[in-house]
Amino acid sequence: MNALSASYGFCEGVTKEHGRTYFLAARLLPEPRRRAVHALYAFARIVDDVVDEPSGPHERGTVLADVERATFTALDAAGIRELPATIPSDLSRVLPAFADAVQMFDIPRAYFEAFFESMRMDAPDTAKFRPVYNTMDELGEYMYGSAVVIGLQMLPILGVSVPQQEAVVPASNLGEAFQLTNFIRDVGEDLDRGRLYLPASEFAAFGVDIEMLEHGRRTGTVDVRVKRALAHFIAVTRGRYRSAESGIPMLDRRVQPSIHTAFVLYGAILDQVERADFRILHRRVSVPGRTRLRVAAPGLVRSATYAAKNRRG
Repeated sequence: MNALSASYGFCEGVTKEHGRTYFLAARLLPEPRRRAVHALYAFARIVDDVVDEPSGPHERGTVLADVERATFTALDAAGIRELPATIPSDLSRVLPAFADAVQMFDIPRAYFEAFFESMRMDAPDTAKFRPVYNTMDELGEYMYGSAVVIGLQMLPILGVSVPQQEAVVPASNLGEAFQLTNFIRDVGEDLDRGRLYLPASEFAAFGVDIEMLEHGRRTGTVDVRVKRALAHFIAVTRGRYRSAESGIPMLDRRVQPSIHTAFVLYGAILDQVERADFRILHRRVSVPGRTRLRVAAPGLVRSATYAAKNRRG
């Protein structure tokens, strides 16, 4: 096995373990597209881990800067040179496949520049670090690099049946919907890390401050004002889902069922928050396994049937 094949194989393992939605969406794509999905997911996952986890003796901002330089060196030189000692070993295993996939599908460099800008907003020892977002505009700036561009990177890989520009807005809305769903589900866990992504000014409109949220995290209680604020954020997020739904039929027919499954299951997290009466600050809600199976099975059958017809054809 050559170095590039080994890199793609490693990326597949990372995606299978951590990115079930991406792995599901890609499983029936032709091999070059499938491998590219794995490469981009694994890259984003490993860089995200750099800013979320301690980096030993090195500041996270320093490691992130080294990772960014190594990434663009790989893209510019179409190869990997000797990497700094600060670089996570897993990144060196991902970069060959990542660079190959980006070049193969002509993914704009600007998407990765935006991605690293948002990663700096998450890294505590950088000038860009934002532990709290005050407005939706501020959060939108972060989500562009952390969620929107991920979807835009995937468009040329997953394939679309319309001019690609027509799919940009729905793909952007879907990326934001998924990430807002995560922020709602994980608001308690994020408080433990000293972060509040859901805008503080919107919480304040309901009489909620960080101290109230932290009290709910410690005690497992939820103030009625917190419930109202979370209901507001759920309504905003569902608006993003509605705006994104029109983009699913624009995708390659082979991935439509998988993306639709992810669309439904992620939206169902919001249903679980409501069923828990918004008591989520002290625990994480999830969609029951039986629901996941019921939603996913028809889509997998449709994808498999479509793939089989095309093989016969």
